[in-house]
Amino acid sequence: MRDRRRRTGAHLPSPGLPLPTEPAFWRSPVRGVRFTAVLGLVLLAGISLLFVTGLLSYAAYNPGLAAVNDKTPAKGWLGFYLFDWPTGPHWLYRLTQGIHVTLGIVLVPVLLAKLWSVVPKLFALPPARSAGHALERLSLLLLVGGALFEFVTGLLNIQLEYLFPGSFYPLHFYGAWVFFAAFLAHTCLKLPRALSVLRHGLPTAGSDELASPDPATPTVSRRGALAVVGMGSLLLLVTSVGRSFDGGLRRTALLTPRGGAEPGPGPNGFQINKTAAKVGIAPAETGEHWRLTVVGRDGEIHLSLAELLSMDQHSAALPIACVEGWSTSDQWWRGVRLCDLAALAGFPDGPPGVLVESLQRSGPFRRVALRDNQVRDPRSLLALGVNGEPLSPDHGRPARVIVPAAPGVMNTKWVSRLTFGEL
Repeated sequence: MRDRRRRTGAHLPSPGLPLPTEPAFWRSPVRGVRFTAVLGLVLLAGISLLFVTGLLSYAAYNPGLAAVNDKTPAKGWLGFYLFDWPTGPHWLYRLTQGIHVTLGIVLVPVLLAKLWSVVPKLFALPPARSAGHALERLSLLLLVGGALFEFVTGLLNIQLEYLFPGSFYPLHFYGAWVFFAAFLAHTCLKLPRALSVLRHGLPTAGSDELASPDPATPTVSRRGALAVVGMGSLLLLVTSVGRSFDGGLRRTALLTPRGGAEPGPGPNGFQINKTAAKVGIAPAETGEHWRLTVVGRDGEIHLSLAELLSMDQHSAALPIACVEGWSTSDQWWRGVRLCDLAALAGFPDGPPGVLVESLQRSGPFRRVALRDNQVRDPRSLLALGVNGEPLSPDHGRPARVIVPAAPGVMNTKWVSRLTFGEL
């Protein structure tokens, strides 16, 4: 038997080597209830803010306004929080989504450290000591699985890597609700003990169920381990937050798209996600034969670029802020106000909303609906130029929509049709 094991490479466990199901297997002196409690409270604050800013981001898409905006049509009562997204302050979405994405990146080391600190419990036997314990273990599976799913899909979306099956929007939305439900249940179960441990310490010397019964020689203290986690989060902050700013900070955003150097010189030299070539828009489609179709009470009106330029032109300083967390500073846009086009379509006091359609033939948000408050805002433009020059093809030539506080995908490029009225 011994010779056969040697020939096949098989190995039997040493009788003296503990298994992962035994507490003695986990020998790190860093693990402990207090260490885990500190990480848990940081995650409690951070994930709560992530959830709120995530809901705000989803509301900014106005999914309750029209079917074309709603990427989660089966959401049911999960959409109870939706409200009319405001147009002011004009940097609102830049702030909320910047916080959402940056905080999600910064919390990665904290989440990994928290999961590492409690991994012995994953192997603890018996798997369920009672019905209540079984429910607690089930909630942990949902909590850990939901956390990993939300963070991984979020990080992939930031990097513009859509490796997951299906659309990011419904996957991340429904995953967030599953994760937050498990997170809320876990918080209710564990928060009182975590606060008690941090305030008063452990009741007895041997009551730390996460501490190793046979710890190895320490190489770092628990405070030192927390400092390492904090430094990891600080490093991720420095190498990601700059994509929401201009100047020197943007050059430090090495880990996120839209960081580093500006995309090019000149008035149109600021960030984009999609180029005209990438979405299949040929130069001939945006040339002299292009016409904007405006639909309203008075039927259809077809306007050339020259006719739009002959109308009253207005300017507005507005940023572009995208769901991936990147944004630009305020750019000076110039064009025709949406409210003036609504009046031309037979709605002098403003319509209930407008359906905006792009020359882009496929992909999400090639058609979007805007609310009445967005149409009425005098800063909402059908932009024909930016920073004193005509739009470049990649920025939406010949015309694009720009609306204060709206997500970048709602600021439709290569506009071909505006339908004012009931949506």
